[in-house]
Amino acid sequence: MRILMLSWEFPPRSVGGLSQHVADLTAALTREGEDVHLVTCAAPGAPEVEVVSGVHVYRVNPYNLPSLDFITWVLQLNMGMMECAVSVINSTGGFDLVHAHDWLVAYAGRALKHAYKLPLVATIHATEYGRNWGLHNDLQRYISDVEWWLTYEAWRVIVCSRYMEDELKRVFQLPADKIRVVPNGVDLGRYKKVESKNLARDFFAAPDERIVLYVGRLVHEKGAHILIDAIPKILHYYAKTKFIIAGKGPAADYLKNKARDMGIYDRIYFTGYIDDATRDFLYREADVAVFPSLYEPFGMVVLEAMAARTPVVVSDVGGLSEIVQHEQNGLKFYSGNSGSLADNVLRLLYETDFAAQLAERAYRDLHRYYTWDEIAHRTLGVYEEVRGEYEAQARKTNSWLAGINKLRRLKREITGAGRYTAPGYVIEDGYENCSKTPEAGGRCH
Repeated sequence: MRILMLSWEFPPRSVGGLSQHVADLTAALTREGEDVHLVTCAAPGAPEVEVVSGVHVYRVNPYNLPSLDFITWVLQLNMGMMECAVSVINSTGGFDLVHAHDWLVAYAGRALKHAYKLPLVATIHATEYGRNWGLHNDLQRYISDVEWWLTYEAWRVIVCSRYMEDELKRVFQLPADKIRVVPNGVDLGRYKKVESKNLARDFFAAPDERIVLYVGRLVHEKGAHILIDAIPKILHYYAKTKFIIAGKGPAADYLKNKARDMGIYDRIYFTGYIDDATRDFLYREADVAVFPSLYEPFGMVVLEAMAARTPVVVSDVGGLSEIVQHEQNGLKFYSGNSGSLADNVLRLLYETDFAAQLAERAYRDLHRYYTWDEIAHRTLGVYEEVRGEYEAQARKTNSWLAGINKLRRLKREITGAGRYTAPGYVIEDGYENCSKTPEAGGRCH
């Protein structure tokens, strides 16, 4: 199957978890034997065209025009992505479907769907409504409308958790039969214990200190402030603890000032941005990984900590609650409750054998449910379902024959002009021998 994927994030451009998700998913799809082409936003120093893990990657710069606001920039990016995608389609012979990730590529996804008569699959990683606990201004309402529009245009909508499935049903009134749940995955090989020449545990904590690690964006919804509120209680009962808060975001200054006001700033290491190697090293060295999100559609960071065999404490919310079974493969605390968070962290610091058991069970769960090969297999199932329904519907419609005749005429015109490679949706020569009625099995594949 030939897949055209659209995403505004792809390494080295990384804003959130979407970048790594798309990188790992596309690589796994190519390992399954699929032909994947990805159109994404340009990143400084990255080639415009390259092959990454078997994936054909095309990076696009938004139009070189002033952007009055973020929405204008997104529209300019989508225009550039459409131009690139048209060129790719015309030069490669076409695709079986288009897969768009989140609202930032909705315009390009919808345009390619209708221009090339291709089924559209959309993945919604989070909603504006969920991120903000409602819609409170015109920008949020606009983004939410575009998200709804993308789900409306899509043949199938993929979400990463049952929590997100329920959210789309509630917020967008999306019918259940249009949604498919496919969780995120994790590359287990990245987190194996290895020696690092440039990193050492002593860089982050004293030898006799236990490490409690937070990794994530520093925004309100990720809940780092709840961890800071829990620190005094943890230190009271386990003084030899160092807290590492890794990540960047608009709440960074607020969190640092909060820690100073509470008199615990010297017990926290605010790392700021860290590269993947440092992040993976900290996962392996931490004694406890904490994810106190207030809103979390899935929570890939939890899988990463589990892959490093680090016991986790998560808030009982969203996708986190689905990944972690309390006292089976991790611990859950009451969302927003710093006292509950502190109690669970202290339990793991004191009960080291229990913590090791949780970490081992979590690692086994990853092998069973969350490898990227398994996720790619389930995603392909959605693709095949969509393509089968699309072709079956096309054979039953009167407009199908009209479309075939139009494509035949277009192919003759393009071939006669000799100016361009035939677009991918132009039928092959073999179609000329198809019977005239689709009911007679006249459509060729």
